[in-house]
Amino acid sequence: MTALLRTVLAALTAAIVLVPVSSSSANACVVDPATPKRQLRAMWISSVANIDWPSRTGLSASAQQAEFRAWLDLAVSRRMNAVVVQVRPTADAFWPSTYEPWSQWLTGTQGGNPGYDPLAFMVREAHARNLEFHAWFNPYRIANHDDASRLVSSHPARRNPGWRFAYGGKLYYNPGIPEVRDFIEDAIMDAVTRYDLDGVHLDDYFYPYPVSGQTIPDAATYERYGGAFDTIGDWRRENVNLLVRELDQRIHAAKPHVSFGISPFGIWRNAGTDPLGSRTSGLQSYDAIYADSRRWVKEGWVDYLAPQVYWHIGFSTAAYEVLTAWWSDQVRGTGVQLVIGQAAYRAGASGEDAAWRDAAELSDHLTDNRRHSEIVGDVFFSAKDVRADRIGAITRLANTHYTRPALLPARGSGAAPAAPSITSAARASNGVQLTWTGSGTSYAVHRVAGSPSAADPCFFADARNLVGTTRQTTFTDTSAAAGTAYTYYVSALSRTHQESPPSAGRAAEGSGGFSVVVDNADAGFTAGTNWGTSTFSGQRHGADYRFADPVAASDPAWYRAAIPSAGSYRVEVWYPADAGYNSATPYVVAASGGNRTVTVDQRTGGGTWRALGTFTLAAGTYDVVGVSRWTSTAGYVIADAVRISRVA
Repeated sequence: MTALLRTVLAALTAAIVLVPVSSSSANACVVDPATPKRQLRAMWISSVANIDWPSRTGLSASAQQAEFRAWLDLAVSRRMNAVVVQVRPTADAFWPSTYEPWSQWLTGTQGGNPGYDPLAFMVREAHARNLEFHAWFNPYRIANHDDASRLVSSHPARRNPGWRFAYGGKLYYNPGIPEVRDFIEDAIMDAVTRYDLDGVHLDDYFYPYPVSGQTIPDAATYERYGGAFDTIGDWRRENVNLLVRELDQRIHAAKPHVSFGISPFGIWRNAGTDPLGSRTSGLQSYDAIYADSRRWVKEGWVDYLAPQVYWHIGFSTAAYEVLTAWWSDQVRGTGVQLVIGQAAYRAGASGEDAAWRDAAELSDHLTDNRRHSEIVGDVFFSAKDVRADRIGAITRLANTHYTRPALLPARGSGAAPAAPSITSAARASNGVQLTWTGSGTSYAVHRVAGSPSAADPCFFADARNLVGTTRQTTFTDTSAAAGTAYTYYVSALSRTHQESPPSAGRAAEGSGGFSVVVDNADAGFTAGTNWGTSTFSGQRHGADYRFADPVAASDPAWYRAAIPSAGSYRVEVWYPADAGYNSATPYVVAASGGNRTVTVDQRTGGGTWRALGTFTLAAGTYDVVGVSRWTSTAGYVIADAVRISRVA
């Protein structure tokens, strides 16, 4: 990204660091855009060609299941709340379909029974972690080769040769044949009606992407069925439109709570071709693959759209920030939710543009998203790239934007459940164990320090007090500091994520374990003369905080504490956040065995306790935590307060 664009992006961030939102209280709540209450966070788990899962064909059922659990655990560890899993990659199935054969990507043999029901297993495991499960179907692709004799003999495309055509070395169902459209819809609805899906998801493959020198062989089909259309292009678009519209109707007739979404190519049309298009100059999906994605939005045929905006900020052909603005304009006022398809596969990959070798690129995409209230989340392609975390791009994104859990965006206008009732909040060796009664599909657990006399609606305006979500009526808050008193609140969510009022608060007293807070105004704090004092930010802890310019020297500000005995201690820090503060402030923890350094992005996530981790500390009175000035990134480093709590 150019320096100018980064400066503009930083300025835009600064303009929205504190956002007032209305509440039932007299005053507006001030929320941190880095901790949104609601946001879809997902990754695509691709099965075609064993891209993500299973990692190869022929694995045992137990090995396949272990791999899939690991993908879900990765999603949870990155504070995602949904997965989009490919269950019909090549006109085959990851469930015992009554329409199509078992997928070859399971056993290596099309039609080969894997010995269990993968779709039932995947849905069950996702829901156990309170992850939404969106089943991903490729509608028209039959095979990544063009030899029909290689299909299993019972394959519908082999039994009905008139339904298919070869193009570009692959086999496709012909979208212009009404019986084909009915069949594809029936195959998808088989999964919808038999499994507890949260969403149905189509990718960007409609008519084949153009291959130089080849023509789609559907002239005879157009001659038979396309008489009402002036051009074959208009007819092809209508064939795709019919599939989209009819699927939308059938899915919601069968299960109104199931979300229907599509992830189209990122460009609909260029403004040079159509004044309604975007300021881009790339491939136009409207013309090239006959996907009229803008119309799907305007007609309300989808619940969400996830355009694949796989380009970097400032890219001349198709700039990320240009397309997010354009898509936001398209969905505004329609009721269709907009999430952005993110190119995790490009971050740090060899051969990519210089922008993708910058660990901040993906994170900057999500910062750009904050400019548009229409954008409600992101989906990352694909799972293996999220896990690879090349150049630390995913870690940087998560540390900047996913520091807290998030509820999924609400769909539709259904009624919210009644407020739950907390029956117990008991201290235990591993935290605070909560139980409650309620009628929600899932629940959100909120925690505030101390014992407020009443619940302030602003407690729940963003995710700063959200500690977790679950589909159970029990929850253990393992992040609760042993010596700190808390009050807990639980809200219930419907299947489409309408939220109840919070429960009455339930107090969990401190266990008597050691916990100490050292503020910059306390006697235990020391800093050199280069550290200034400020009261600028309302997110400060106490009366003021300290700041200093970064330099190529440590010059730390230190927090001294009396550690009563050797053991494991959780170290948390408090700082006010601002776009002008440092993105990689080094915190130094004087742990047993040597100092440990943890960098924190102080541009976001301020005004609350933020955990650095759990460390083994020696007994005694000494400088336990320091804030160093030695960082190469620009912006003030901030020293405000630290909290040290015994955990074992």
